[in-house]
Amino acid sequence: MPRSKRPIFTVQKHQASHLHYDFRLEIGGLLKSWAIPKGPSLDPTVKRLAVEVEDHDLGYAEFEGVIEEGHYGAGPVLVWDTGWFEPLDANQGSASLSMMLHAGKLEVHLHGQRLRGGFTLVRMKDRPQQWLLIKQRDKDARPGHEVVQEYDTSVSSNRTIEDLEAAVAAGTLDTYHCG
Repeated sequence: MPRSKRPIFTVQKHQASHLHYDFRLEIGGLLKSWAIPKGPSLDPTVKRLAVEVEDHDLGYAEFEGVIEEGHYGAGPVLVWDTGWFEPLDANQGSASLSMMLHAGKLEVHLHGQRLRGGFTLVRMKDRPQQWLLIKQRDKDARPGHEVVQEYDTSVSSNRTIEDLEAAVAAGTLDTYHCG
């Protein structure tokens, strides 16, 4: 079955040197990526730091496993959320996503299993690699609620970070060698 023409997003929970969440949006045939130290929030009053990191190929959206010690990003990675997204202005297409990215402000509607509704990513003026991820005030907003505390399992396998580490230790899951 051919992949849907709707752009995908994924959020991967990643226990590297520090626990963080990798927020990835399909733009221009790649996954544009931001590391969010505290994870996304459904509370519109919360502004989460999102540090722009290297792009990944689309196949990485489904990656779940453990990156081998000694390699960049070493540690367990699970698929915390996945789905598709669209620009909030329905008249804008993928070309405008690239323009919004370049302009430093993306407004998207996420259709995920855990994250839904409008989100804004806005670049900080004095720090070009640093953005803020903000939940918009809509029917999917949940003021005062921390969604990353509610869910700690993978939407793909229902495993936790600890489950992935235990599987590697037991020899039932291989580590992923990057590079």
